[in-house]
Amino acid sequence: MGSATGTLFRVTTFGESHGPALGAVVEGCPPGLALDLAAVQADLDRRRPGQSALTTQRREGDAVEVLSGLFEGRTTGAPLALLIRNADARSQSYDGVSGLFRPGHGDYTYEARYGVRDWRGGGRASARETAARVAAAAVARQWLAARYGVEVVAWVDEVAGERAAVEATAVTRAAVEAHPTRCPDPAAAARFEGLILEARKAGDTVGGVVGVVARGAPAGWGDPVFDKLEADLAKACLSLPACKGFEVGSGFEGTRLRGSAHNDAWVRVARTPEEALAHAPNPLAPEGVRYGAPRTQHAGGVLAGISTGAPLTARCAFKPVSTHFLEQETLTREGAPVTFRNEGRHDPCVLPRAVPLVEAACLLVLADHALRSEAVWGGIDQGRD
Repeated sequence: MGSATGTLFRVTTFGESHGPALGAVVEGCPPGLALDLAAVQADLDRRRPGQSALTTQRREGDAVEVLSGLFEGRTTGAPLALLIRNADARSQSYDGVSGLFRPGHGDYTYEARYGVRDWRGGGRASARETAARVAAAAVARQWLAARYGVEVVAWVDEVAGERAAVEATAVTRAAVEAHPTRCPDPAAAARFEGLILEARKAGDTVGGVVGVVARGAPAGWGDPVFDKLEADLAKACLSLPACKGFEVGSGFEGTRLRGSAHNDAWVRVARTPEEALAHAPNPLAPEGVRYGAPRTQHAGGVLAGISTGAPLTARCAFKPVSTHFLEQETLTREGAPVTFRNEGRHDPCVLPRAVPLVEAACLLVLADHALRSEAVWGGIDQGRD
């Protein structure tokens, strides 16, 4: 019913914004992974509220508890259950909107779908739910890094129409975390901070774009037609609260080029046999695949829905946060026109906290496709023997 994702690396999340807890159950995590719980907590700390003046001041420690699937520090292959308790919910802040359909929120659509809704902080539709995704993705991050050397880094690329100058394939986690906006371009970060604080002072909100790169994903991940790698990445990112657009590689800008300029030429790359195997671990991959790479990056690391071995690059558009503090018009559940103002603690801009969310979305998809590809490669290799 929409709360689970993945085929082999499968994650189910549960919990509401103002309920007692949130959590995730991870099925399919390979056994034997030495899980660093401090690193899982570090990913959650990047997402949690109250980090700076640029985010909501809700105070949540987001301490993760492991309920099952871990023994003596290693995953067992059993379902890995992760729990995050809510500690600072203030449901009374929503008393005044309990009978309204707030513009930009899921109040109306949830009532249309289920006939009932949790109006406290948006319930299941709240961005608070993403804490569970980040916890599950932190597990995926560690497995992908240990097995393939995959690194996923996201950053704030654009705020309120102003764009940073960032080389997507070279951006580093350290540069992203150097400023509370999570923009690795110092000059743009200063501008972005001013735009966000200006919106907060005005009681309004702003949106923008998060960029992401995945380095180290080998050639051969993804499936044809309906399960293309970029299609699954798009679904994962668009399932994030407030995400309204997704593009891979050159995206919409690529539509302004001719095909002769857009195609990425294939060139031979000097690799050791070990590096070549890591680049294309399919045991039947020919040398042209093992030692080739695109010269340019217009495709964003994906062709025909399958990874090329080049860095995967994408951008995700996030709308301005729907909860602002200016007067608005709406309807009550009974259909009566009414004006209201929001109360409570909310982000003036979701982008700084959306960075770990976009990373999480990509990590879950990559872990799933890695396992799916290994299942196919293993079967092919055994059949060849």
